[in-house]
Amino acid sequence: MPADTTLWRAGWYNFAQHTPSPNFGPRPSDVRPDLMVIHSISLPPGQYGGPEVAALFTNTLDWDAHPYFEKIRGMEVSAHFFIRRDGALIQFVSCDDRAWHAGKSQYLGRDNCNDHAIGIELEGLEGQTFEPEQYDTLSSLCAAIAQHYPARHIAGHEHIAPGRKQDPGSGFDWPLLRRSLGWKAQFFPKNIFL
Repeated sequence: MPADTTLWRAGWYNFAQHTPSPNFGPRPSDVRPDLMVIHSISLPPGQYGGPEVAALFTNTLDWDAHPYFEKIRGMEVSAHFFIRRDGALIQFVSCDDRAWHAGKSQYLGRDNCNDHAIGIELEGLEGQTFEPEQYDTLSSLCAAIAQHYPARHIAGHEHIAPGRKQDPGSGFDWPLLRRSLGWKAQFFPKNIFL
């Protein structure tokens, strides 16, 4: 596929704020991303708008700033994208590279989803609802990813790591995302639209 320098440059989306994370690695040489994984995160849990998520993804979080951070002390994680409550979009890892967002995972018969997925974190708390601005940004981003990469499936972290993860949770509006993208149900987790 020819490079689309209007939207993308070396895996970096031109309509996102770029905040490079050191937490990434190369994808296997024969793999291009074909899955988008939706997550939710807030640090401390339930608090929004602060710098903590970006600090976690860039290994600059002050572990002593909040008691909750002791539970995650030393974690080295990242996602490709983070969508704030107001819809602002930050990119931490080139989509050409492997971010560290999925952990032990499996989807559609394939293990190690980090190898073939693009991770998208929504600022939020599992089980709670998300903002219209977040869905607007998410829909535009998913469409841009699908235009540039062979990514044709979307799942939640809860779908690729069932029993271990619950995000984005029951507050995420899958039917709204599907309508806004205009994609068939087959591109989403089974039975999600029943």
